[in-house]
Amino acid sequence: MYSSTTYDIRVTVQPIYLEDQSEPDEGHYVWAYQVVIGNEGTESVQLMRRHWLITDANGFIRDVEGAGVVGVQPVLEPGEVFEYTSGCPLSTPSGFMQGTYAMRWTETGEMFDVEIPAFSLDSPHGGHSVH
Repeated sequence: MYSSTTYDIRVTVQPIYLEDQSEPDEGHYVWAYQVVIGNEGTESVQLMRRHWLITDANGFIRDVEGAGVVGVQPVLEPGEVFEYTSGCPLSTPSGFMQGTYAMRWTETGEMFDVEIPAFSLDSPHGGHSVH
């Protein structure tokens, strides 16, 4: 597991290689990643946007941005957590992801970024990434 905390917002990520959805002979590798976002602060926040940098084993970087996560922009009250699972395909047997969530303090409307920790996407078909 990979974890980081920014402004009392803890982000924990667990990547999982999906052998049954991957086709190594075709250069197609797929991972799921489970994310837990916890509000350990005293003010409510809303996740507005996501920004991912996805790097494959060849150093190719894909830049992905969008509103919310999995179709929602969740509000987290103090002490609440939001969990979701998403996926990532690569054409190489390893890589890594990192990024940020753009969050908004619900009381003031002020925006701030929360770090998504860098995490390795490793399959049994190649070397392991170091980040």
